[in-house]
Amino acid sequence: MELKQIASFAVDHTKITEGMYTSRIDGDVTTYDIRMVKPNCGTYLPVPAIHSFEHLFATYARSGHLSDQVIYVGPMGCRTGFYLLVRDMNPAVAIQLVKDTMDFVLDFDGPIPGATEKECGNYREQSLEGAKEIAAKMKAVLADWTVEDLVYAQ
Repeated sequence: MELKQIASFAVDHTKITEGMYTSRIDGDVTTYDIRMVKPNCGTYLPVPAIHSFEHLFATYARSGHLSDQVIYVGPMGCRTGFYLLVRDMNPAVAIQLVKDTMDFVLDFDGPIPGATEKECGNYREQSLEGAKEIAAKMKAVLADWTVEDLVYAQ
């Protein structure tokens, strides 16, 4: 079997900065790269923070009026950001969903959804404070983000 280079590995990671980018489009499905730290700079998202952020992001995105268009929300293995996969969603709407998610995380108070032993395979490793730090940073990064900004730097 010949191994093919996948789209996310074809992007020049030396040029990626924090932001939201269109990673790929497959028919009616768009994958967004929500980059929260600059790749390969020695700073990565802490596991407890990214775990809580994932629970909050996924719950929020799948609970609102756009839930039927949300396919997947999940962290990157490199711990520099998240992927958001959506179906038939206008890019401006996707940007607003991510911005609204940052506000939701910043305002969230209470138990992390799905973070009990029965619901989660690693329920003890959570940090709401860390998730809020991620959201605060990304809120500032995305404040003036537009559809034109969704393109990776060349």
